[in-house]
Amino acid sequence: MASKRTVTKDPQATLDYGFRYTKWLLESGSDTILASTWTVPAGITKVSSSFTATTTTIWLSGGTVGEQYPCVNEVNTVGQRTDNRTLIVNIEQK
Repeated sequence: MASKRTVTKDPQATLDYGFRYTKWLLESGSDTILASTWTVPAGITKVSSSFTATTTTIWLSGGTVGEQYPCVNEVNTVGQRTDNRTLIVNIEQK
């Protein structure tokens, strides 16, 4: 189930974003996240990332005003499922 979420970020801010996979995991039984990988395009910086059994988080900094950055989160589960979700980060001066 690929899905997208759009957020707005100031280029000077360092903020956390993420996805909750709880509903998708429950639909699959009692599965949990085993691994989470974030792919971030050039121009925005991944400061760090983490995950729990049901959620993923990424900390982002930088970006250029007027640009849009698709950051893709791929999770793999204990039950051998894979899902991708895209975080669209719009950079605006606030």
